[in-house]
Amino acid sequence: MQTALNHMTTPRLGYADFLDLAARLGCVGVEVRNDIARPLFDGMDAADAGKLVTDKGLRLVGLSQVYPFNTWDTEREAAVRTLIATAQKCGAETISLIPRNDGTQTADGERQANLRTAMTAILPMLQDAGLVALVEPLGFGRSSLRSKTELVEAITEIGGEHFKLVHDTFHHTLAGGGPIFPGHTGIIHISGVVDPALGVDQMEDEHRVLVDASDRLGNTDQIAALLAAGYQGPVSYECFSPQTHALTDPYTAIKRSFDFISSQLREKAA
Repeated sequence: MQTALNHMTTPRLGYADFLDLAARLGCVGVEVRNDIARPLFDGMDAADAGKLVTDKGLRLVGLSQVYPFNTWDTEREAAVRTLIATAQKCGAETISLIPRNDGTQTADGERQANLRTAMTAILPMLQDAGLVALVEPLGFGRSSLRSKTELVEAITEIGGEHFKLVHDTFHHTLAGGGPIFPGHTGIIHISGVVDPALGVDQMEDEHRVLVDASDRLGNTDQIAALLAAGYQGPVSYECFSPQTHALTDPYTAIKRSFDFISSQLREKAA
């Protein structure tokens, strides 16, 4: 299992400290974000920020994000072009595209058409830049893109080899499970939900904590299935819970969780 760390898991850490944590954890890379309560790269020049990643022996596996990418207009086009330019400057391997998640544009037919319109417009930009865009289906009932199957159909239809999907273990569960697509998967996002009182339809980002033996999302089963089916990319921690954000010793907590997941994967492979 190649591990990675998303800055959403430790948003209180400065950029350099975040990279140090990922390196200390033995991660292959990091995902950085423009939507946490601090400037992207803490205001550092993008080229310098990218060099710092490689200097620490890491890869910049993802740069997030444009939202809502599937409501295509001039504002979204400008945002995608800006994110691509930043990704090229810092050496990010991918950019992240997030679908509308407010209960609108969810009707059958409408959501698929909007998805294809946006992806068709974005594809030439990715081709010119030599970049991959990671599209993340969100499992919430209010999401305009819940289904990985619909996304893979769109990728296939437009010939979009520059698009990959995010398999997020939380959102996969909320969307009711279903097929996995290891060949179309660009990254796995992991987080756990441990509150026994929550129904699946009550789970929100704020409940996403580190994975342990109380996890209700079947993280290790999902990871094991993807690895067994040939997935070879990063498995990246993305926790949104204030409880996780408040950890005073994130290294020990995250390492303990990574070790737990690895031990479970070894048991399943035995």
